[in-house]
Amino acid sequence: MGAPAPNERLDPHAWAAPPPGGLRRYVPIVTWLPAYELRWLRFDAIAGATLWGLLIPEMIAYAGLAGLPPQAGLYTLLASLAAYALFGTSRHLVVAGTSASAVLLASGVAALLRTSTTPHLDLAAGLVLIVGALFLAGGLLRLGFVAQFLSRPVTEGFVFGLAIFVTVNQLPKIFGISQGPGDTIRQFFHVLTHLGDTSPATFAVGGSALVLLFGIELFAPKLPGGLIALVFGIVASAVFDLSEHGVAVVGSIPKGLPSVSVPHLDATDVAPLVATAAGMVLVILSESLGAARNFATKYGYEVDPNQEMIALGVANIGSGFIGGLAAGGSLSQSAVNEGAGARTEVSPLFAALLAAITVIALTPIFKDLPEAVLAAVIINAVSHLWKVGDFIRYFAERRVEAILGLATLAGVITFNVLPGLVIGVVSMLLLVIYKSSRPHLSVLGEVPGLDGAFGDIGRHPEYRAIPGLLLLRLDSALFYANASLVRDQIKVLAGSADPTPRAVILDIGATIELDITSAQTFIALTRTLHRGGIDFALAEVRSHVAKTARRTGLLAALGDDRLFSTVEAAVESLRPRDAQTDD
Repeated sequence: MGAPAPNERLDPHAWAAPPPGGLRRYVPIVTWLPAYELRWLRFDAIAGATLWGLLIPEMIAYAGLAGLPPQAGLYTLLASLAAYALFGTSRHLVVAGTSASAVLLASGVAALLRTSTTPHLDLAAGLVLIVGALFLAGGLLRLGFVAQFLSRPVTEGFVFGLAIFVTVNQLPKIFGISQGPGDTIRQFFHVLTHLGDTSPATFAVGGSALVLLFGIELFAPKLPGGLIALVFGIVASAVFDLSEHGVAVVGSIPKGLPSVSVPHLDATDVAPLVATAAGMVLVILSESLGAARNFATKYGYEVDPNQEMIALGVANIGSGFIGGLAAGGSLSQSAVNEGAGARTEVSPLFAALLAAITVIALTPIFKDLPEAVLAAVIINAVSHLWKVGDFIRYFAERRVEAILGLATLAGVITFNVLPGLVIGVVSMLLLVIYKSSRPHLSVLGEVPGLDGAFGDIGRHPEYRAIPGLLLLRLDSALFYANASLVRDQIKVLAGSADPTPRAVILDIGATIELDITSAQTFIALTRTLHRGGIDFALAEVRSHVAKTARRTGLLAALGDDRLFSTVEAAVESLRPRDAQTDD
């Protein structure tokens, strides 16, 4: 058999989510590795080498972004790439340090350093370990659905804000000037007002690296731009002795595999670290699952959100124990992996092996790497997160969500990263509460020519209202937050009907459970309607709802014969006899 084309859809049955129970459930590699075909090895090896070329400069750069030594980024690869290959369910996702996780890590640790006596590296390792523990617990408790909590506009607004934050944060390194204080806006004005202090040598290196990176991306996108820029920086530094001309360089990076250690944290550090880690989990999970599902849809296989949380948990716990960064799935890194021809997670395993060789033997090479080149690598990486076109589309499709996304973006650049995340989460909470507390109540009529069929008169004026009855359908679940609004809508509709209906029938088929507040609200509604001479009944009532109605007294208020399993049964029972005769 010949080698598969890069876009070949492999057998989805061999790569489906593992069955529940046993080792196969929690270690997916046990399922897919026996089905691995040797003809894929060449493609995975090439993709792994390409990944290595992309990730090495990015991880060194992201370590600086996180406020950690350069080797922390390299150590991350040793844990995250291998862990995800063992435990993940995507064939193409690359789990490593990302710009978002690096910035969140830096912000969380910086906030704690103001009050904590714990060393910086211990706080960072502790935060990464807690992120991993939350991921692992969430996966075991099957909480993968939380990835749907943040809407795409809010998530992308946050990431867009991060991209601006990161870009502005790296500009001083490009120009060779001091870092400014305050939020992103103040830092940007600091750069503008200190351009006169620019170091010509530093700007020449950083500017050339930017031109090189964006030029490769534009004219030769398959080449490893980051690796080429890294080589360019090292060679230029050696030839022109740049450190003697005021160009900041990375300096010595320890050689050898990392040791495993447990960070020492004060008890007072744990609560704020957990709060920061929870926000990081939301962002990393949303970004990771979005990328994984993108490739799963393209190639016709499934990803398991709960198992993805477990994989991310193991990756971050491993990274935390060896002093690495917080790890997550990246769409840009995964796209490079796919574009290089990767067939399976064997590709990141190759990249992890090359990263181990780098840590063991090659770190002295990076000693003279200019910081300006790393800043250029970071700016190039986050440039793909400037989602201007997407937000123009969001405004046309759903303005409210677009505004919330931009509010999150504004929070990141005017306050800070973590306050921006809080703004995004709170805004989505408020939107969910607002939408769920205002359900749609449809007025139904009989569908001509179809016995027992009822539809929305508002959408289909030709449907016939039933004389003597007001037939309504609640199009979402009834619960305590919307019960009062539903009650008020029913009272308005019943009071404004001419003539006054003899009975109101409410279809609550979308309601799976009935809470106490809703039951008490409907007891009061039933009594109000009865005082006005209007009967009240519920239709499409589920068995669990009926049991709760009996226990809470709602059934006693309605009457034992006022709960119906279908709308048709309710109509047949409550339709006035004179209306039936007319028909």
